Amino acid sequence: MLNTIITGVTAYISTSLDYLLILMVVFGGTPKHQRGLVYVGDLVGTSILVGISLILAYALGFVPQPWLLGLIPVYMGIRLLLGEEEDADEKVDAAMAQHMNVIWKVALITVTTCGADNIGIYVPLLTQLNQGALPLLLMTFLVMLTLFCATGLLLSRIPQIAHLLDRYGRYITAAVYCLIGFGVLWEGGTVQHLLHL
Repeated sequence: MLNTIITGVTAYISTSLDYLLILMVVFGGTPKHQRGLVYVGDLVGTSILVGISLILAYALGFVPQPWLLGLIPVYMGIRLLLGEEEDADEKVDAAMAQHMNVIWKVALITVTTCGADNIGIYVPLLTQLNQGALPLLLMTFLVMLTLFCATGLLLSRIPQIAHLLDRYGRYITAAVYCLIGFGVLWEGGTVQHLLHL
């Protein structure tokens, strides 16, 4: 149980640390009376990504060697450390400029800026997860989403924090990606197999 919660917290933080900067921008550009809708939009967008990840994890559960999926987060972490990162600013600016409901605007921002990262991390985790632990993992994601939205709102008033996240967030995220990937490889028995060679 505790392991599932720790896994959920780690996975959510690793995929959402950069998104915290985006939330700060979104909250800063949303009228005060509509800021509650930002939370709903984030929930909708994240639900779409988790739903896609669940479908892919179910399909890939039939792959004979699912441990190979652990290489995906490791690759993403190395790519991030090497500086091969897409700039999400243009996507956020384009979405914020559109005249649409705040919920759908935030959902669109969540899916377009976090889609590849979230799916790349969630699918390997979900293929290794015991089905009985899924509700607890999803509840952990919901709690983390709520905390991140509240944190994004508070930090939107402190620009110095945004600067620190912008400067060091990539390295923290890359390290966590690699840890998750190695964790999946360990759970799949790959590391133990290589050590016995």
